[in-house]
Amino acid sequence: MFNKEEIMEISVKTSKGTYKVITGRGILRDAAKYMNLCRRVLIVTDSGVPAEYARAVAGQAKAPVIYTVREGEGSKSLESYKILIEELIKHGFTRTDCIVAVGGGVVGDLAGFVAATYMRGIDFYNVPTTVLSQVDSSVGGKTAIDVMDIKNVAGAFYPPKAVLMDFDTLSTLPQRQISNGLAEAVKMAVTMDKGLFEVMENEDITAKGNIDNIIRRSVEIKKRVVEEDEHEASLRRVLNFGHTVAHGIESVNGLKNYLHGECVAMGMPLCCAPHVRERLVRVLEGLHLPTKVDMDIDAVIEASSHDKKLSGDNITEIYVNKIGEFEMVQMPFDEYKRQIREAFIK
Repeated sequence: MFNKEEIMEISVKTSKGTYKVITGRGILRDAAKYMNLCRRVLIVTDSGVPAEYARAVAGQAKAPVIYTVREGEGSKSLESYKILIEELIKHGFTRTDCIVAVGGGVVGDLAGFVAATYMRGIDFYNVPTTVLSQVDSSVGGKTAIDVMDIKNVAGAFYPPKAVLMDFDTLSTLPQRQISNGLAEAVKMAVTMDKGLFEVMENEDITAKGNIDNIIRRSVEIKKRVVEEDEHEASLRRVLNFGHTVAHGIESVNGLKNYLHGECVAMGMPLCCAPHVRERLVRVLEGLHLPTKVDMDIDAVIEASSHDKKLSGDNITEIYVNKIGEFEMVQMPFDEYKRQIREAFIK
């Protein structure tokens, strides 16, 4: 574990400054080079993450506190938020201290929202340890918790001070979790990078060297998007391709049978032209991801009505008519429901 290989840095500009996404293998043991840990540090992780990762950060911190939440989406809750705020108060954290998330998207979203709101904002670092969080959620500054089973309904845009991606942490993931994360990389390729999508069609993207490059290229795509549209006013909505349906599936299913990327994999084919759908489904099936919604589509659509992309009775949806390109289409939600039902039947 922690074998050193090439280290690459990607700088992401925000309205609050610039932060670096540091990528490589074996870099977790040098975390203090990239994060200011000479202070009180609350390290938030979950029970599904190997404990050695949090300990690796704690061993380099002046005054570390490790708090482990339960694995799963259920930890992105008001209860977990309250517990972490109380931990910060109990251990005397001030505005000069920081929080480090070590884990997947749930931990990053939760810890980031706590950092954004404790004393009106303290420093936040993210150490994503899953493919999904490295490809997607750790870059862009979105933080959130779920309330009343509605995903990410309470949140803030709060960029991290730095993101540390050690690809060695992916070695402990089961294949299902790797495919789950790569679904988001497929999303970025099919909407914005024809060349990357063709790589996915022709190569084993789960192989060690390939997955490093896929993650880096995905981060570069997301960097371009969030730098142009930090607060999701326009272009950034492309990152929601397939997500309206996916969030509906998650609400109906409660994530009992499917992971987030699997829900996105089912949502994407419903939002593209038939000739694109055919190629997309082949790539997704090559990753052993589900591509058809196997539950009541009307219930899924109803659950989608709570989506943040709704504005009044209209929804802005991303549609792919050509690989590597996308359209942003605004339509009445009733029309959206009709189109999804038609695509579902086909």
